[in-house]
Amino acid sequence: MKFVLVFGPQAVGKMTVGQELAKITDLKLFHNHMTIDLVAHFFDYGTKEGKRLVSLFRREIFEEAAKSDMYGMIFTYVWAFDMQEDWDYVNEVSRLFESRGGTVYFVELEADLEERLERNKSSNRLEHKPSKRDIEWSENDLKTSMETYRLNSLEGEIKYSNYIKINNTDLSEEEVAKVIKGRFNL
Repeated sequence: MKFVLVFGPQAVGKMTVGQELAKITDLKLFHNHMTIDLVAHFFDYGTKEGKRLVSLFRREIFEEAAKSDMYGMIFTYVWAFDMQEDWDYVNEVSRLFESRGGTVYFVELEADLEERLERNKSSNRLEHKPSKRDIEWSENDLKTSMETYRLNSLEGEIKYSNYIKINNTDLSEEEVAKVIKGRFNL
């Protein structure tokens, strides 16, 4: 089992890169909004109930995938590097896959704010993430989260051996997917 964690700030291209990587490998894409938008029909993600349900669904899917004979999975995540609970979550998910013989690959994406604001309005994003269709709210959330959290790592902060950081401001999702596939021999 190969578990590819693609992380970075909102609208950096995690899902889109994941879609392209899934096309050129046998990996299955599980983007973070698959659970957020499912639960949002009942509970806002910001609520205690919403967070609990999102976490529960993800955990169950991870556990089944980790013990399956599936080639691997791509999961997208917004990692707040200044929050210990996010570090703990990443380590917990990594241990789940590694404890069952899997290999975890860490792919960090970063892009300029102007590019992210453009991507925030892309038809692919809006099609797959209903909660982002309120563009004014989504842009405000993107900017506010940048002021509240540190969503890209500092130089040398990530110590995992299977790690790559890609500035994809000027790269297509196809180019980024090819770099990831080649770097980790997927």
